[in-house]
Amino acid sequence: MPSALVTGVSSGIGEAIAVALLAAGYEVTGLSRRAPQISDERFNWRSADLGDLAQVQDIAQELAAPDLLVHAAGFMTTGSLGELKAEDLAGMHAVHVQAPMVLVNALAPKMVDGSRIILIGSRTMSGVAGKSQYAATKSALVGLSRSWAMELAPRAITCNVVAPGPTNTPMMVDPRRAGVPPVTPPLGALVDPPDVAALVLFLGGEHGKSITGQVMTICGGASLKG
Repeated sequence: MPSALVTGVSSGIGEAIAVALLAAGYEVTGLSRRAPQISDERFNWRSADLGDLAQVQDIAQELAAPDLLVHAAGFMTTGSLGELKAEDLAGMHAVHVQAPMVLVNALAPKMVDGSRIILIGSRTMSGVAGKSQYAATKSALVGLSRSWAMELAPRAITCNVVAPGPTNTPMMVDPRRAGVPPVTPPLGALVDPPDVAALVLFLGGEHGKSITGQVMTICGGASLKG
């Protein structure tokens, strides 16, 4: 039975990914601060604050290496120039960049050849007014992913970024992003989390073996606007 480690499983994209992987026959370990509403004997949840890097390091040392590692945990704090706060950037950097670094650094050397690593980025990585700090932390995932893809290619371990646009998750109504409300994409609806999960499932499956070091955008046409 293939195994997967998924962060941010309490809601939104992370939860959808965990559910999809379970349906596909994976044994899933989930990390999040809040307990998810997932009931399956093949699902093992561990309480984890992905912003507490010492805690993440301790957990990483205890975990068995998965066949598929998906880092989906994240949050958004918005702000324009003149109102940015260093602590907001530090918090997002810890969750979005340092946490996956700690996990992959500890687990990749133990992962079997042919395993997969997927980081959940954001279409915002290209830059959006009022989201500079969020964009900076999410765009850092591209550098991490492409570098790791190069290092791990000799072992046939792929590493990619899936970059959703505006997605129908609790983040859309999080007060921390109130300064930049979501805009409905050209296709007429926010991205559906199960659609993101389906792309992750493809990249993590048999036919994703030839894709590595790439950014896969799923945005409902939002990128058509620039």
